[in-house]
Amino acid sequence: MVLFRRLLGEVLRAQRLERGMTLREVSAQARVSLGYISEVERGQKEASSELLASLCSALDVALSDVLRDVSDAVALEEATILRMPVRATADVTAAA
Repeated sequence: MVLFRRLLGEVLRAQRLERGMTLREVSAQARVSLGYISEVERGQKEASSELLASLCSALDVALSDVLRDVSDAVALEEATILRMPVRATADVTAAA
């Protein structure tokens, strides 16, 4: 199953690291607790639209860029998941 919150967290973490920022720096600029940002990055918490806007502002990245990256990651995971049963079925059929 594709979890949007996990992929969003991965994209946000990548954006933060790309900018060489610490969680503490993002936390201070976004005015969001460090622990909460950490949970969002790990996919343990859902980010509200307000939180996401604050994080994007702190990271100096457009929300549309973050959502585009997440959308691309979702598409890749979906493609992988959809192909797996086909391969498994083909493998079972070939073995029989």
